[in-house]
Amino acid sequence: MNRKQTATFLLILLLVTGCKGKQQHAPTGQNNRMDYPLEVVQPQNITLQSVYPAIIRGEEDIDIQSRIDGFIEAIYVDEGSVVKKGQVLFTINSPQSEQNLVTAQASVTSAQASLNTALLNVERMRPLAEKNIISTVQLETYENAYASAQTTLEQAEASVANARATLSWTQVKSPVDGIVGAIPYRQGSLVSSANTLTTVANTRNVYAYFSLNEKELLDILKERKNTASSGVSGMPAVNLILADGSTYPYKGRIETISGVVNTTTGSVNLRAEFANPQYLLRSGTSGKIVIPRIVSNTFLIPQKATFAQQDKTLVYKVQGDSVVQKIITAESTPDGQNYAVTSGLQRGDTIVTDGIATLSNGKKINVTP
Repeated sequence: MNRKQTATFLLILLLVTGCKGKQQHAPTGQNNRMDYPLEVVQPQNITLQSVYPAIIRGEEDIDIQSRIDGFIEAIYVDEGSVVKKGQVLFTINSPQSEQNLVTAQASVTSAQASLNTALLNVERMRPLAEKNIISTVQLETYENAYASAQTTLEQAEASVANARATLSWTQVKSPVDGIVGAIPYRQGSLVSSANTLTTVANTRNVYAYFSLNEKELLDILKERKNTASSGVSGMPAVNLILADGSTYPYKGRIETISGVVNTTTGSVNLRAEFANPQYLLRSGTSGKIVIPRIVSNTFLIPQKATFAQQDKTLVYKVQGDSVVQKIITAESTPDGQNYAVTSGLQRGDTIVTDGIATLSNGKKINVTP
């Protein structure tokens, strides 16, 4: 038993000594550090996008109103119909207009008869005046009556023309090519000049109205070297994002910039025009205007190289053989995968581009030259 106990004791002693030897030769220091993908940043010119909410309006949005009082006799279009200039939209039944025309025509007949009588009187009295049977004053009286009858006839004829024009208003026509809006009144409704029968929006071309603040406008104008005298000739082409998130296939151009800044909001109104050959855009819809802008001396880094802390964006910058947290000012690029860093980094800085979840401020890493 003593020999067995001694042998067991020696065996345990040898195992313990071996474990201590292995622990003493385990890798430490540099060999415990991890490898991370690194990137040396260099400045470049990057195209970014500024997005602004916009309201779409037709090139012409015209309220169609009845110019006379009456009942809607017929409706020839429906809401959303595409109409041409001069196309009849409604017929208004206006008995008063018809009666006015009849009365005016009767006045013309009466005036014509009076004119004929006055002419006969002049022709009858002129020979007598020439033979001094009647005085010239009497002849002039008949001639004045004839001139007055002519004027009365002209007035009656003008009344007929006016009555016919008024009667033509019973046919309500479209003043432009466009798309019919809502029709609030139906056949049989009593309408007057105060009622809007519908709206016709000329949307062959549409206008997108949006606003910029003063700083954004100054940045764009300085970048494009625009001045008040040059107008908007140097403004970039813009894109339109539709309500479903898709990009409208036709690019637009900025046509006008308001000359007055809203003192309440500090914003300036702009208008961009877009072609609309398929009538895809309708007046009153919404969208987003996208204006491209070039930013110089900017560092492009992947978004996965950043992390958020409170309201700040940070990266891990390599300093010696460790990393330190660095606050940056960045803006997302159009691809949604990178950031354009405008401040916080300098040319030649090295940053960690992936695996930042395992890092902490001051942690040592493997740095490969």
